[in-house]
Amino acid sequence: MQVELHNGERIDQLYSKGIQIIQSKDVFSFSLDAVLLADFVKVNGHKTRQIVDLCSGNGAVGLFLSEKTAAHITMVEIQERLAEMAQRSIQLNELGAQIDVVNDDLKNAAKYINKDSVDIVACNPPYFVNYEDSEKNPNQYLAIARHELTTNLDEIVNCAAGLLKMNAKLFMVYRPDRLTDLLVALRAHRLEPKRLKFVRPRQGENANMVLVEAIKDGKPNGLKVEPDVLTYDGDDYIDEVKMMLYGSGK
Repeated sequence: MQVELHNGERIDQLYSKGIQIIQSKDVFSFSLDAVLLADFVKVNGHKTRQIVDLCSGNGAVGLFLSEKTAAHITMVEIQERLAEMAQRSIQLNELGAQIDVVNDDLKNAAKYINKDSVDIVACNPPYFVNYEDSEKNPNQYLAIARHELTTNLDEIVNCAAGLLKMNAKLFMVYRPDRLTDLLVALRAHRLEPKRLKFVRPRQGENANMVLVEAIKDGKPNGLKVEPDVLTYDGDDYIDEVKMMLYGSGK
C-alpha cells in the first residue's frame, strides 16, 4: 500500500518480519533495543488476545509483534508526530484490522483500554531520569523518547499493572544501571520479576541493556537469569541478532 512520506522520512524494513516502518533521523528511528524486546516477548498462542505497547514511539515493537501473534495490539504514544508515523506504518503494512494507535499520555490509557483486560504489555520506555542538570538532546522528539520528561518509571509500571489481567505479563527493555529501580517499581505494583536477560555488545564487556519479564500477582521469587545476548562478533552482528534483523544468519 502506498503512504505519504513527510519531509526527512524514509521507509526501512525489518526483513526477518517482512515489516516496513516509517522512520526519520530528525524525529525517531527504532534501534536494536526494540528488535530485542519484540523477540523477548513470549506470546501464548490463541490465549493471547490483547497486547499493549506503551511508549510505542513510531510503532516498531507493536509492528514487530504483529508477525508472531493474531492478538489485537494497541500502541500508546504521547507524541502526536510519532503516533501519526506509527499510524501510517500500520497502513503501509495493511495491519489496520489488528493494530490501533492511542495518541495520549499513558496515564490516560484506561480511558481507551479496559483495566485488568490485557494479556501482554510491552514497553521500551525513556531510560534516563530527568535531573535538572541532565544533558538532554535539543531535539524535543528525541529528548522525550530518551528522558523521563512526560512520564517516569513508576508511572509506566503502575499503568502496565492496571491494564494487565491477573497472571498476565509485562515485558520491558531497560538500562542495567537502573535495574534496581525497575525491580523495586515492579514489586511495588504487584508485578513479580520472573525472567531476566542481559545484553552485552561483546564478550567481556559490560551489559548495556537488560530485558525483564514480570507477571502480575505472581508468586514471589523464582527469577530466572537467562544466558546473555551478545550483539557483536568483532564489528559484525552475531548470527542470533542477524536472524532477528534479517531472518538469516548470513
